[in-house]
Amino acid sequence: MNAALLHSSGATRAAVSETLRVEAAAKQFGGLRVFEGISFEVAPGAVLGVIGPNGAGKTTLINVMCGMLSPTAGHIFLGNRDITSTPFHVVSRLGVARSFQQTNTFRSVSVEENLYRAQRFSISHHGSDLGIAGLSEEFGLSRHLHEPSEKLAYGLQKMLGLVMVLLARPRFLLLDEPAAGLERRERVQVDRFVEHARNTLGCGVLIVEHDMDLVRRLCPHIIVLEAGRLLAEGTPDDVLSRPDVIDAYLGATED
Repeated sequence: MNAALLHSSGATRAAVSETLRVEAAAKQFGGLRVFEGISFEVAPGAVLGVIGPNGAGKTTLINVMCGMLSPTAGHIFLGNRDITSTPFHVVSRLGVARSFQQTNTFRSVSVEENLYRAQRFSISHHGSDLGIAGLSEEFGLSRHLHEPSEKLAYGLQKMLGLVMVLLARPRFLLLDEPAAGLERRERVQVDRFVEHARNTLGCGVLIVEHDMDLVRRLCPHIIVLEAGRLLAEGTPDDVLSRPDVIDAYLGATED
């Protein structure tokens, strides 16, 4: 296995069998190879950061993991269950939920209706029922419950989309650039969201992100994708100081 099994303080030995595991995954479109030979695991309660330059295959990897795309090769496992190429709605029902880079809400209806729809469409019974009122208060939505979601400021729209994912009570969260488009002062909400998901549901979390400050704060372990391959893995301090990782982001220099 390429990447180390990730544990949090709340992950027990019994939970190891319930990891979300990627084994030798590859994806190509026609003659275009997006990535190949990618392997790693995320344990319940753990946080894994996935970083890399634009075009490295990070969003495609999430799409393969959640069933929106089928891999060209390799397998995805949820515990001992092979979920490779399982349709997106089935994977969601099994407890693997994803967010999107852009806001993803029912734009013409109220914030409250968005939340009720997310709760209604969820059939997962993992973890405790988080409650619309409590989550709305926790993430700054309670004053906007009767507003159409399209009228919200962008940061609140982004948070609404994340809270809707959380109402599905997932076992694993795949977050695709949750801080994208947010002002720096708003990004602490992402930290609070991830900690809430871990503490309340015991979620394992995979975060694709370009904000390195956020990655350092939230991710004790990261992997780097570059040109479709796994370039590096380890702690943020170790990985982000490597010359090959710096070159992948900034380009090679004479120094």
